[in-house]
Amino acid sequence: MSADAPVISCQNVWKVFGPDPKGFLNNMPAGMSFDEIREAGYIAGVKDVSIDVHKGEMLVIMGLSGSGKSTLVRCFSRLHDITGGTITVEGQDIMSLTEKDLIELRRSKMGMVFQSFGLLPHRTVLENVAFPLEMRGQDKHTRRERALEVVKLVGLEGREDYFPRELSGGQQQRVGIARSLAIEPDIWFLDEPFSALDPLIRKEMQDEFLRLQQMLNKTIVFITHDFDEALRLADRIAIMKDGAVEQCDTPDQIVLHPATEYVRKFTEDIDKARVVHAGVLAQKDATGEGAPLDAMTTVHDMARMLVNDTRDMIPVKRGDALIGAMPRKDALDILLGAET
Repeated sequence: MSADAPVISCQNVWKVFGPDPKGFLNNMPAGMSFDEIREAGYIAGVKDVSIDVHKGEMLVIMGLSGSGKSTLVRCFSRLHDITGGTITVEGQDIMSLTEKDLIELRRSKMGMVFQSFGLLPHRTVLENVAFPLEMRGQDKHTRRERALEVVKLVGLEGREDYFPRELSGGQQQRVGIARSLAIEPDIWFLDEPFSALDPLIRKEMQDEFLRLQQMLNKTIVFITHDFDEALRLADRIAIMKDGAVEQCDTPDQIVLHPATEYVRKFTEDIDKARVVHAGVLAQKDATGEGAPLDAMTTVHDMARMLVNDTRDMIPVKRGDALIGAMPRKDALDILLGAET
């Protein structure tokens, strides 16, 4: 696999549920809608999806219940066999793998965290974290050392001998995250891992998750139905409806340029000033005078400067390099609303 090749590549993928999915898909008239497919007695869990996930990227897949987001991720790991299209993981067509090779791929490359913590109630924190290593056949000393390492990583040092019933919901979720990290996966799938937590613990877990990602640089596919969570965590967001991807783009581009009416409804109540960064507004060949803004500064964080500044064009830098200049009026329009 070349350095710039996607870790996961999903091309024209369908997952159809019904009595004869492959036969139906092979003979299906082009352009059938989700509702027409349902009227024919089938459900398009995933409908002609093409999407790539790159190394170190956090792709957040979001949508309402029944949109197909969990089905798609289960196709990525072949927990569901797809009906049509292709999925490759690190260049391997996963539909061509034998059961033995597929199990090895999951054990060696993939970590999974789900909404239900799935902890073993009669095992301690350390034993729960070490469990996948035990299943892999590692010796007791090696798996204990690795389990201690990841327990410390997720902030549960000192609770190694606690049982799940002695932990809070947030702590139990940390055990689930530690268990999935124990095998040192390159690819991490998380299916609404924080949705069962109360808002304060949820934000704490998001902070912890961002800290871990900064340290570990995993390739992550994260499922949520919470748009605020998606905006906070994602490098890119894929919004799904009726099994199809309505739009896949960076958070900035999705709130600035929603591709469909459905996506627009998701973004209409979002404070764009907290999402849009100077780097997105910068015009590549433009120049400006004075102190530059960092490309990752949000419009919200530059609000006071925008109101008091008199420059028409404000230079923007990424690292030490200038990348262009941002029209002050464009940022003010996002902050205050465009002039009518």
